[in-house]
Amino acid sequence: MATRTATVASEVGLHARPAALFSRAAKETGLAVTLALGDGDPVDATSVLNVLTLGVGPGQRVTLAADGDGAEDALDRLAALLETA
Repeated sequence: MATRTATVASEVGLHARPAALFSRAAKETGLAVTLALGDGDPVDATSVLNVLTLGVGPGQRVTLAADGDGAEDALDRLAALLETA
């Protein structure tokens, strides 16, 4: 399983629009991607509701994980999205 950590750059954290953009990008990978805040339980990153329930604020670090063909590249793209959007 591939993992990445990223610091959320959005000044509103993963709320509404940033969460929707991230979840859509996670879904487009075609992989089972998870997202976790700190040492909390991971949630399905393709579900905007699950992402919103984490309550990720600006500047917080999250952990992404995925398994399967192309997981490394997919996580690189998703981490970059979180760190720049």
